[in-house]
Amino acid sequence: MRETAELAQPAPAEAGPARRGAPRHCGWCGRRLPEGGNVGRRRRYCGQSCRQRAYERRTALQRSGLPEDAVVLSDTEVAALQDRLFQLRCAAEDIVTAADDGADVHELRGLADEIARAAKDLEQLR
Repeated sequence: MRETAELAQPAPAEAGPARRGAPRHCGWCGRRLPEGGNVGRRRRYCGQSCRQRAYERRTALQRSGLPEDAVVLSDTEVAALQDRLFQLRCAAEDIVTAADDGADVHELRGLADEIARAAKDLEQLR
């Protein structure tokens, strides 16, 4: 099931054209691509292994009949995602409770930082 989850995850670089001057990222692993020259086609992958994994994902999607933007997660990945969502909800509830109890700005700022950290962790699906 893990292989299917990796195969069906959409690549960040394939979402649309990047703005000029914006950093570019590998279409498979998401690492930042080195700034290239102005000659030739823009790089989509950081290396041959990422290029190969993307090719394997595309061909597996064609064989499986799944839509190209489908995301398939294993039971373990779903459980981890649910745990991170629960942490985010608890952090948000902590802010509401603290505000109702008359918490000062510094305490609310600390709780807001926790929410930002939890949301950032949640963005990392890979």
